[in-house]
Amino acid sequence: MAAATSRTRKGKIRWSKLYSFACLRPSTSEERPADRVGQPGFSRVVFCNEPYLHKKKPYKYPYNNISTTKYNVLTFLPRALFEQFRRVANFYFLLAAVFSLFSLAPFSRASLIVPLIFVVGISMIKEAIEDWHRFLQDLDVNNRTVKAHLNNGVFVDKPWKDLRVGDVVKVNKDEYFPSDILLLSSSYEDGLCYVETMNLDGETNLKIKRCLEASLCLNEDEEFSQFKAKVRCEDPNPNLYTFVGTLEFEKESYPLSPSQLLLRDSKLRNTDYIYGVVIFSGHDTKAVRNSTRSPSKRSRIERKMDHIIYILFSMLVLVSLVSSIGSSLFLKHDMVDWWYLRLPDGSSSEDDDDDDLFFNPSKPVKSAVLQFIRALILYGYLIPISLYVSIEVVKVLQKMLIDKDIELYDEVTCKSVQARTSNLNEELGQVEMILSDKTGTLTCNQMEFRKCSIAGISYGGDITDVDLAASMRMNADFEPFEFSMDETNRGTRSFELFEFSVSGFSAQNGNARLLKTEEPVIKGFNFRDDRLMNKNWIHVPNLSDITMFFRVMALCHTGIPIEDDNRITDKLSYEAESPEEVSFLIASQEFGFQFFRRTQSLMVLKEFDPSSMKEVEREYKLLNLLEFSSSRKRMSVIVSNEDGRFFLLCKGADSIIFDRLADNGRTYEQATALHLSSYAEDGLRTLAFAYRELEAAEYEHWNKIFTQAKATIGPEREELLEQASEMIEKDLILLGVVAVEDKLQKGVPECIDKLAQAGLKIWLLTGDKRETAVNIGFACSLLRQDMMQFHLSLSREAESNKEVKWLLFLALQAIEEDILQQIQSSYKLLCEEGNNEAPYGLIIDGKALEIALRGNVKDEFLQLAVNCASVICCRVSPKQKALITRLVKQYTGRTTLAIGDGANDVGMIQEADIGVGISGMEGMQAVMASDFSLPQFRFLERLLIVHGHWCYQRISKMVLYFVYKNVAFGLTLFYYELYTSFSGEALYNDWYMTMFNVMLTSLPVIALGVLEQDVSSDICLQFPALYQQGPRNVHFSWSRIIGWILNGVVTSLVIFLANIYILSPTALQRNGFVVDIDSLGAITYTCVIWTVNCQIALITHHFTWIQHLSIWGSILLWYIFLLVYGALPPNLSGNAFQVLIGVIGPAPLYWTITMLVGVVSLLPYFVHITIQRSFYPMDDHIIQEMEKCLKKYDARDNEMWEREQRNSQRSTNIGFSARVEAKVLSFSQQMQQKKLCVGAITSLQKQIDTRQIQLALAQAEVMHLRFRHGYGNGAG
Repeated sequence: MAAATSRTRKGKIRWSKLYSFACLRPSTSEERPADRVGQPGFSRVVFCNEPYLHKKKPYKYPYNNISTTKYNVLTFLPRALFEQFRRVANFYFLLAAVFSLFSLAPFSRASLIVPLIFVVGISMIKEAIEDWHRFLQDLDVNNRTVKAHLNNGVFVDKPWKDLRVGDVVKVNKDEYFPSDILLLSSSYEDGLCYVETMNLDGETNLKIKRCLEASLCLNEDEEFSQFKAKVRCEDPNPNLYTFVGTLEFEKESYPLSPSQLLLRDSKLRNTDYIYGVVIFSGHDTKAVRNSTRSPSKRSRIERKMDHIIYILFSMLVLVSLVSSIGSSLFLKHDMVDWWYLRLPDGSSSEDDDDDDLFFNPSKPVKSAVLQFIRALILYGYLIPISLYVSIEVVKVLQKMLIDKDIELYDEVTCKSVQARTSNLNEELGQVEMILSDKTGTLTCNQMEFRKCSIAGISYGGDITDVDLAASMRMNADFEPFEFSMDETNRGTRSFELFEFSVSGFSAQNGNARLLKTEEPVIKGFNFRDDRLMNKNWIHVPNLSDITMFFRVMALCHTGIPIEDDNRITDKLSYEAESPEEVSFLIASQEFGFQFFRRTQSLMVLKEFDPSSMKEVEREYKLLNLLEFSSSRKRMSVIVSNEDGRFFLLCKGADSIIFDRLADNGRTYEQATALHLSSYAEDGLRTLAFAYRELEAAEYEHWNKIFTQAKATIGPEREELLEQASEMIEKDLILLGVVAVEDKLQKGVPECIDKLAQAGLKIWLLTGDKRETAVNIGFACSLLRQDMMQFHLSLSREAESNKEVKWLLFLALQAIEEDILQQIQSSYKLLCEEGNNEAPYGLIIDGKALEIALRGNVKDEFLQLAVNCASVICCRVSPKQKALITRLVKQYTGRTTLAIGDGANDVGMIQEADIGVGISGMEGMQAVMASDFSLPQFRFLERLLIVHGHWCYQRISKMVLYFVYKNVAFGLTLFYYELYTSFSGEALYNDWYMTMFNVMLTSLPVIALGVLEQDVSSDICLQFPALYQQGPRNVHFSWSRIIGWILNGVVTSLVIFLANIYILSPTALQRNGFVVDIDSLGAITYTCVIWTVNCQIALITHHFTWIQHLSIWGSILLWYIFLLVYGALPPNLSGNAFQVLIGVIGPAPLYWTITMLVGVVSLLPYFVHITIQRSFYPMDDHIIQEMEKCLKKYDARDNEMWEREQRNSQRSTNIGFSARVEAKVLSFSQQMQQKKLCVGAITSLQKQIDTRQIQLALAQAEVMHLRFRHGYGNGAG
């Protein structure tokens, strides 16, 4: 019933009769696009309401399901194997496993093949799990339902994935369009509907779509029982703003335009329902064709790991060459004389088959080659086979910790941060540039009425957060006072300034009088001023201007009142093209001017009448509507009231309105301009209100011209309409301005401030207009009032020339030179003022950006942009967002993060090193293309500064430790080879070597990679400058990598030489038993296990029971393994049989060597870290020591702690803190000026007092002389 009522109400309005400009008109170009149908690229044929015809060729089109997965059942195995063996280490161990099938390997086949299968298998399982999650998200989208026509006018719920081209669907209000749909009719009589495309192009204003006149009759379910039609149109393409086709219906052909196409992922707004037919489905839709497959991304550390593997492989080749060459030389010159080796002399060929190919003096070259291959396998433990799988396991566990972080959970949306891939965890700690969308990412797409200026007086003067923080910083008390612009009219033309008195005010003591206002009770209305609220405006001067101001607010719009039978109060809600208009209507309702009914030509208000003090109902006849557009930047309506008086009511950008004011309409211009500046500094979006009363004859004359222009068909129609509007929209009288807040998401300014303190640069890329983008820049503190702004844009002449095809080539070079000159002059100014601490901001629009990204200008533009504190790109297309991201990444070489919430952000998200999608109220395209998803922008702070910092440091430590332990372990094999004259014998048992990476050293390194924290999360947020360790790559620099390799070399030397030179001349047991190779191998291996596990204990700062269990448990596990393995029969345990119990365990020397060698091996690192922390400490070292030393007290109250906190914030150029600093400086200067003025006045007062005294004395002296003179003459 409610739907029917709504439809009846909306059916009375034919918007197509009201709108004047081309938003609803077909193309009037000389070349008719429909003429191209049937030509190449325009061959698609759609049978409406006959989807079964599209199940077979030649009209077979894809289903509507989409997939964002990397693999399917058939491609998983080959593609996943290819991904695994692209890694150098895995490919090397694959070759080693192949060689183990022959007699070339020094180890058993199982000891080489089993670890490889384990490592590759774990990695493939991880890939499968992540792709499964993508599949589940695809399933969620594909299983959404929509009403689809079954037969005989019956509509049933149908999953999106089952839709086919030709299906007739019914989409209800606030639902997404499941595919690209041809609009047939809507709940409005003239087939108009409103569409929100924010998910596609980022624009908040609703787009107007209108069906063909021929299909208006299809407005009920039953009408489709016999409906048949054929559509011929363009082939699938990614162009969002073009559509060419024809509709063949009832033996007539009608041309189609983009006005009839509803795109997938856009949403139906302010319209109860629409009927349409599916034209493009699934991967043929324009939104999906604008997205690309998720690229394979690798972190910087992982890419650097490849170079480390190359270094280790070079070491492996080097030691293998030394072994093969040394073996060949020994074989040729020395081994032939060692009779006990029984080497063949090469004189006979009888025993060739029994020859040892590795030691054949007659074939030294062949033996050397075979020894080289054998050495490559033997020393393969220099390359950590388990490094990749350990990192995979660690990253998955890190991902789980990120997903389960309670601080990253949003209670409003009941969503939490999701790491959609674990490959980039450590990359979160190395981000240097953030490229952010605006609408839906920084803002909520909700407008709130905050302030207004009427008749030169500002209302709604809430103190801003910046002013409040600055006052608390200065311990100042703000006292508003009135400063008159005109001494003759102090009451009506004044504005508020702040006067400062430093009278012992202390914010810390809780004496702050400036408190934030509470959250608004009424959605869209956050206005606080008793002078206007509760009808108090009737007592304000200039009542007629205030009344007209509210009328403009209530009448100049395209809104519709929504009646709700369940509402408790008499307040209405509204729908309109833009959220600003909704906030204006709510505000006018609160002020006593309720817009409550609209028909095709009538607008009815309930006004509060000041004379009768009652609410009266007034009707206004709507005569003309000149709608808002990006080029006009204004909107006007012409109405007549009940008295027959004609009024033009206009709202628009202040610059546009001020240019159209009459001489007698500028009374409040100066005061209003000051208020505009103040509102803009607060980041509020402003519109100016003006009006003009028209004479009846003037209106009639103009209306004839305007009606004639509207009826014109041809390319000159737009120009005639613009000329007509210029005729009437002039000689306006300024009433004032309104300021609305494009409401930021919760915590956005604080998040940007913290990211700025962490040293990150933030660029804003938005499809919105420049004014809106700049306002948001101020609101979220990307811009400051003292910031010098560079504006790059095309001149009006260049833009007009660019639209004319025959002038395009002539104008292009001039445009490029103009943009280049703007860039060069801006950069020159930036360099000249380089010593000045004032920051710079760059604002560029889409058309100028298109030129700036060309080859000739690109480098100059990027040079300027990178040196600015903040960059705002407005009116940018999705492709431009992706292009900017790619060029910034290539030009700077910095790690970039792109964050957005809509399908228009997908390209940018995929191009960036890290893509983040906002899983808010909009579609899932951005999330499905992203690497991480956030419920709101504010969670980016903790994700980067805490988890990013931790993950970077964890993975860095983990990789370096892996390199260290494998070098330390692998080189002992090489030293033994040297010691035994290149015998080719392995020092360790096969299963010792297998267990080293797989079990005995893997758990501590996994615990390090998952749980290590240099500082706690709270301190990460208190000292955001710590984050800079990641972008500067402090923990994974080449100096550190080489240092850890050298540490491993030293450790291996100490372990091997100590064991050899202690055990060689000494009996191991009291019975005189000396060590053999089995005992030496077990003892040396024990020293390695103790040393590398104690080393990881030294580099671990944050200990939990898990770390202790993994480190000491791994050492214990070695003894358990040695005990169990040695207890097996000799045919299974080999040379390890009873080695612990029967040989080395009872010997005290074994335990002494283990302790001594471990201490000496770790001594170099201990000395290094002691010197570093004592004389060259890093930031985290200082904070750690402060925490430890001040643990007995509250460290955060310590002077050193506060100083370090200040130091971590000192270089901020953008963000809330930077704006506060700038405001404090501004306030200080004002106070200084005030003191100077007071001092000057005091000095002047003293001078006046002195002169008055002197004058009084002089007068007294004169009187005295006169008296004496008079008395002497007897005149006394």
